[in-house]
Amino acid sequence: MAELQEVQITEEKPLLPGQTPETAKEAELAARILLDQGQTHSVETPYGSVTFTVYGTPKPKRPAIFTYHDVGLNYKSCFQPLFRFGDMQEIIQNFVRVHVDAPGMEEGAPVFPLGYQYPSLDQLADMIPCILQYLNFSTIIGVGVGAGAYVLSRYALNHPDTVEGLVLINIDPNAKGWMDWAAHKLTGLTSSIPDMILGHLFSQEELSGNSELIQKYRSIIQHAPNLENIELYWNSYNNRRDLNFERGGETTLKCPVMLVVGDQAPHEDAVVECNSKLDPTQTSFLKMADSGGQPQLTQPGKLTEAFKYFLQGMGYMASSCMTRLSRSRTASLTSAASIDGSRSRSRTLSQSSESGTLPSGPPGHTMEVSC
Repeated sequence: MAELQEVQITEEKPLLPGQTPETAKEAELAARILLDQGQTHSVETPYGSVTFTVYGTPKPKRPAIFTYHDVGLNYKSCFQPLFRFGDMQEIIQNFVRVHVDAPGMEEGAPVFPLGYQYPSLDQLADMIPCILQYLNFSTIIGVGVGAGAYVLSRYALNHPDTVEGLVLINIDPNAKGWMDWAAHKLTGLTSSIPDMILGHLFSQEELSGNSELIQKYRSIIQHAPNLENIELYWNSYNNRRDLNFERGGETTLKCPVMLVVGDQAPHEDAVVECNSKLDPTQTSFLKMADSGGQPQLTQPGKLTEAFKYFLQGMGYMASSCMTRLSRSRTASLTSAASIDGSRSRSRTLSQSSESGTLPSGPPGHTMEVSC
């Protein structure tokens, strides 16, 4: 009797019972991101290559946290203190994160050749769909600082259905006027590019104090091997178009927005003006005391609390422990609701370490929250 031979036949791409090719593709993508955790990727766009780093795995029916940094920084120097903060871990365990580096800002980036046409901020926003298509993500919650806040806002205006929420730190939605241009040109005659960028990032009080943080970031910018690239990004920021926000008009952000600025920050007036132009039922304004020009660097704990409550207000992390900020604000809203029977979502949160009381006032006005 001839000896029987065992032959194993396998499918080229085996599917689980009931699994469609589409779900198999999603599972494959999730597995790839899990293996590539913290790995950097690059995709080609109509305006050049863009680099981004992915952490975590996609969660069903949850958007990705999508960050965009400011001029003079990259995703690490802009966001690491915030996302490495202890209380932030509860958030990042529930969301996949995508950290974008503007072209030429990533670590080890080569200097662009002389005459290279750097993308405008509008074109940087137009690169984002290529990233989301590569990752097969449908929606995001954007977190942007300065120029990055502008880029994410422009993207949200163009693709409102893909943005579930925005956290905008130090946003200036206005184009430079003639007076701004004159001041910028005059400053350029007496100050170096690193000094001008430091003046954009930090308050004059911080720069005069020359703290360890200021010394660190001054060294980062002054000794950056890609300083020529940074100058190109800086020029694109200074040539930005007006976002033309209009309260009650068609040009507005249609998702929940949290505006954040530090007290005495260089962009305080611009953020206050931006708040006045957005839908008050969708916008929170958080002015942070003792935070200077970069709240995500100097006050990561307070910003984490605010971000956690922002996510809870969007319907995510409902079982999360309430923070001091959310408890204070919940109590304030409950009191206000008992006065007129309605809840207003227009609010300004001013965090202060000097006051320990919650002042009373008519509903819909400024709320002072102590943290």
